Amino acid sequence: MCGRTRCTLRAEDIPRACCVDGASVRTVDVNRYRPSFNVSPGSDLPVVRRDEACGGESEGAVLHCMKWGLVPSFTKKTEKPDHYRMFNARSESICEKASFRRLVPNNRCLVVVEGFYEWKKDGPKKQPYYIHFKNDQPLVIAALYDSWRNSEGEMLYTFTILTTCSSSNLQWLHDRMPVILGNKESIDAWLKGSTSKSESVLKPYEDPDLVWYPVTPAMGKPSFDGPECIKEIQLKSEEKSSISKFFSKKKGDDEQKLDSQVKVSSEESAQTRPLEEFEVKPPFEEKTELPSDSNMDTGPKSNVSSLPKGEAEKCGIKRYYQEFAGNSMPAIGNIDKLQTSPIRKKKEILNNTGDKQATLFSYFGKS
Repeated sequence: MCGRTRCTLRAEDIPRACCVDGASVRTVDVNRYRPSFNVSPGSDLPVVRRDEACGGESEGAVLHCMKWGLVPSFTKKTEKPDHYRMFNARSESICEKASFRRLVPNNRCLVVVEGFYEWKKDGPKKQPYYIHFKNDQPLVIAALYDSWRNSEGEMLYTFTILTTCSSSNLQWLHDRMPVILGNKESIDAWLKGSTSKSESVLKPYEDPDLVWYPVTPAMGKPSFDGPECIKEIQLKSEEKSSISKFFSKKKGDDEQKLDSQVKVSSEESAQTRPLEEFEVKPPFEEKTELPSDSNMDTGPKSNVSSLPKGEAEKCGIKRYYQEFAGNSMPAIGNIDKLQTSPIRKKKEILNNTGDKQATLFSYFGKS
């Protein structure tokens, strides 16, 4: 499909793009042509066709300004022309449909543009792309034209652009593309050749010099015109990827810089610090000899049980821990005093009194 084009060429440059000698070209209604960055159906564009006034001579050509959007000659005179109805024609079926079949033998023409626009569907949204030659040379497109006379007697010339299946490079964008004639042989075959020979050029353009890039969605309006139509934009997905790449690169650079700083600082510290500082020293000194029971104090520390010398070394228990435990834990005698029950305490009191106090049992025993 081809529904928007760019044509800002001068009228005199169009025959040259079609490999036609400008000296033998006749012009018709060229004053209607208005260069535009956003050409839509219904606009006037110069096309190159064979000159019927030359008596069938193949060298004659006409630069004729026509309206884009075919209006067949059998259309009723009172009917209002709809240029959006047939602005494209499928090249695979032009010899089958009545609107185009009768035009193939003698009404072939060439449309010259600098590029065309195509929309990529992304859900409910559509993103336009501008497609053109890498060297910005004009694109020559195969077309058919017809003439129709309205109720007022005015003759209207219109044309339709032929389309074919997309090339392998453009299938991601759309399933159709205009028939681009990329060399003089294909141009002459379509404009001047026989019907059978002209059909051989109706194929996708596969050369790699056809390039594209995204443009502003504002050019979807036919009234939007100017160089902004072909200005390349950056899509949001590309912006996110570029931002993520930027931060990932910055993160990698920061990590590399940090590693280098750590390495340098470690080397400097290794050179400036003396070797004694790198010697591993125990946090405390172990006392290999344990004091005997006779040398121990009679204070609360004496109530703490201590391990034999071999067991202490085996378990790794240090003397300073024993001293800490002795100072912090209560004596065993005090624990016994705290845990004495009232009954036991009463018995002790009774035992301690002896015969000093008479009891009921001793009273009845005496009697």
